[in-house]
Amino acid sequence: MAIGTQPVNTRRRTYAILIALVLGVLSGLFIHTLSPAVIHFAEQAATLMTGIFLRLIKMVIAPLVFATLVSGIGKLGGDSQVFRVGGKILLWFICMSFVSLLIGLLAGNVFQPGSGFEPPAVADMANLKHPFQPVDFLLHIVPTSILDSMARNDILQIVVFSVLFGLALPAAGKTGKTMLGWTEELGHIMLRMTDMVMLLAPMAVFGSVMGSIAHSGGGMLIQYSRFLVEFYTTILLLWVVLTTLAFLVLGPRIKDLIRELVQPLILGYATASSESVYPLLLEKLEAFGVPVRISGFVLPLGYSFNLDGSILFQSFGALFIAQVYDIHLSAMQQLTMVLVMMLSSKGIAGVPRASIVTLVAVLPQFGLPEAGITLILGIDHFLDMARTATNVLGNGYAAAISAKWEGVLSDGPTEDRL
Repeated sequence: MAIGTQPVNTRRRTYAILIALVLGVLSGLFIHTLSPAVIHFAEQAATLMTGIFLRLIKMVIAPLVFATLVSGIGKLGGDSQVFRVGGKILLWFICMSFVSLLIGLLAGNVFQPGSGFEPPAVADMANLKHPFQPVDFLLHIVPTSILDSMARNDILQIVVFSVLFGLALPAAGKTGKTMLGWTEELGHIMLRMTDMVMLLAPMAVFGSVMGSIAHSGGGMLIQYSRFLVEFYTTILLLWVVLTTLAFLVLGPRIKDLIRELVQPLILGYATASSESVYPLLLEKLEAFGVPVRISGFVLPLGYSFNLDGSILFQSFGALFIAQVYDIHLSAMQQLTMVLVMMLSSKGIAGVPRASIVTLVAVLPQFGLPEAGITLILGIDHFLDMARTATNVLGNGYAAAISAKWEGVLSDGPTEDRL
């Protein structure tokens, strides 16, 4: 996926979502005072609005995951230096992904963010509460047919196939380069389709908030406030952990790096778009002493493989939904969920609220209803602001750490050298 492609009308969409949130609250509070028949009709309308949005999101999942993951892996190429630098930084990305997911998992178990929420209606909850069998799960991750996997939106099987496909591209020579170009173009198209689908996010926000409050009343608002506080507390904990780990590599210079990253962090938080920060982040990293050839290689990889804030949301959000529906996940299920999310989160980037797409894809793997995501849509913009800033911080640290490992980190701006 090319970096620098700006989401369409991001600011207008944000305003529309906020307006839909307010209208949903006001409408829900009013409808809650009316007759049971009116409340039932409102809940049915809310189910329709959110259901259409969820179906459209699920429609783009398979091609989006395939295209972005294959192109991201294929770009690593076959050059020894690329593999050396890429191998080291990918190992760092994987470690940070586990750290982020585990922090989200820990916070979800401690805070219990889903307690007190009224769940949206789900057809046939009995089928969702299936027992977890580790052997069946391990066999299940290997697809017998990628077309069947895509038809069922089986995200994990799609990820396995996409990884193998991406690794095979460099060995295919000219044909592989041609296919890489096609997957990049497919990725662009699917990202624009996702932008189109996200135009209906205000409708889904209005429906989910209106329906929930119409059913439960104003008490739901207190629960949303608590959820935001708990999520931001978890994000701050991740910031502390990431900064501590970066300090172990960079030493006292971490202070200078943080100073340079302040502006990109503010821009990322305000726009909720990591891509809008990319040029500024490159400039600030160069000012810190990271050669452009390092930051220009690490950041695009990071935008697909190192979304620390986004993947923290995966485990935190999944536990939230499980708690809303009173579905118990054992310790083994939760740890396996971390592994699945670590894989499925790779390659999904470039669209605001891409975390929603990934979470919707993963939930069915563990018997959790996708409808629970509608409870988060109304406040997801505020969650996405924190997620984006965290992604920027993690990738800024990763570029500086890579330069340090390669022995090319200077004391300030220098001409790029090979």
